Amino acid sequence: MTIPTNSNSRLLALHNEQGQSPWLDNLRRGWITTGELDQWVASGIRGLTSNPAIFQKAIEGSADYDEQFVQLISDGVAVDMAYWDLVTSDIRGALDALLPVYESSNGTDGFVSVEVDPALARATDETTEAARALHERLDAPNLMVKIPGTLEGLPSVRAMIGEGRSINVTLIFSVSRYSQVMEAYIAGLEDAVKAGRDDLSGIASVASFFISRTDTEVDRRLEEIGTDAALSLRGRTAVAQAQVAYLTFKTVFDGPRWQALADKGAQLQRPLWASTSTKNPSYSGTLYVDELIGPNTVNTMPDNTIDAFVEKGTVARTVDANPFEAQAVLDAVSALGIDLDNVAAVLEEEGVASFVKSFDELISSLSTKAASLN
Repeated sequence: MTIPTNSNSRLLALHNEQGQSPWLDNLRRGWITTGELDQWVASGIRGLTSNPAIFQKAIEGSADYDEQFVQLISDGVAVDMAYWDLVTSDIRGALDALLPVYESSNGTDGFVSVEVDPALARATDETTEAARALHERLDAPNLMVKIPGTLEGLPSVRAMIGEGRSINVTLIFSVSRYSQVMEAYIAGLEDAVKAGRDDLSGIASVASFFISRTDTEVDRRLEEIGTDAALSLRGRTAVAQAQVAYLTFKTVFDGPRWQALADKGAQLQRPLWASTSTKNPSYSGTLYVDELIGPNTVNTMPDNTIDAFVEKGTVARTVDANPFEAQAVLDAVSALGIDLDNVAAVLEEEGVASFVKSFDELISSLSTKAASLN
């Protein structure tokens, strides 16, 4: 990937001109040890997200972790615990690199996200305990622990926010679930107030709304229908759904209930556009950035999407430019018999399963490596 050096780079313009924070959706140890991550921050990156698939690629694809892993195994550390040592070492390095952004933004940016064990996505109490443990282990003001936005995850989100812990709610695929996520955040803030917290400014959250996977699944169903009307809607649902979600966000974070919390310093739970690399090569590589730009949002982008946007992206407010058209697209898709709630349910199951698979495969690979050391 090419790190932009121009002080007028599109990454800087996203934030300075449009109020959107570009985050990096990737992490590997070499970026920390070589200072490359610092360069990304200087170029305009304002946060970082990770997930089990990212760590699988990083750890299996490089020798950067071998020395630490060998030492851990030699010390008798179990393989699954060694995994968390490897991960938290990287997260600590990223937290340090992003801390100046956190401080200069008064705690609204500069966050680094790490996910709880994805196998816990359907277990509320275990997710809550795991999220709390990660916060206490890393103990950094700019840490966001990722909790899946499953029905079982929502009580954990509320509990962690109530305890004053910053949370990234991930794997959101529908506007209806997004509304439940916002309610969990606001209720958690209200719990914090009831518990005696007068200053809410140190609690932050983002709601990670997944984009490209929606088009992949809806396009498949549109192609099965096969009519001209259906085929004309390909590549439009994901953006339209996110744009409608943004309108919902603006509605929820307004009015007396929210104002009472804002008066105590509460931060907006910004929508974060995730899964923003295009899966269909016929679509523009910047589709899920160009069409979702607006204030109080985050877009977390993998390397190739950042490269494409820096080279040819368009910096303009687009996320709420055509709200009626966005709803019309969703209505047209629904009129063809495609149930978007069912699409979301399928994608949620697939998303959880994908992260569990990455986690399990990495643990298996590390176990094999550990056995070879004996």
